[in-house]
Amino acid sequence: MSRERGSVGSVFGVRSRRTRTRGRRVNRAFTLLELMMAVGLMAILLVIALPTYSRYLARANTSVAIADITKIRMAIERYSLDKGKPPPDLASIHMDGMLDPWDHPYVYLSFDGLNGKGKMRKDKNLVPINSEYDLYSCGPDGDSVGPLTAKASRDDIVMANDGQFIGVASDY
Repeated sequence: MSRERGSVGSVFGVRSRRTRTRGRRVNRAFTLLELMMAVGLMAILLVIALPTYSRYLARANTSVAIADITKIRMAIERYSLDKGKPPPDLASIHMDGMLDPWDHPYVYLSFDGLNGKGKMRKDKNLVPINSEYDLYSCGPDGDSVGPLTAKASRDDIVMANDGQFIGVASDY
């Protein structure tokens, strides 16, 4: 077995991708099979990575919405302590321009002066989930209806039990 002088790879018994043929250097390229295998491996890794990344983004957006609702709730509580009742709208506490992570405005409904329970958010037994006001995000789909069990409301980020629960409606 002949070894090329001066080649580090040949000292360790590893064949170089460069070979000599009658005094000329010839560079060997990747074969089509090697390229196809590399592309296939990248495709498999992508198929595995995309759903994981999507779940990560969904959790991150949910966490941001929960933090925003908590911040808005604290501002509402400060207003309520000063005025004795919840604000009529989010503009009263300078939070009307806030958007959730899905670029939808947060929804606030004060029960002060509200007739009936029609617009209130309700649980599976159609009982209102809050006593003074509702505060929620419509979630990724941007759609919502009163009962939390409705398909359009399952992905909403809600405040329930007068602030004791803030999270995804399907977890409530």
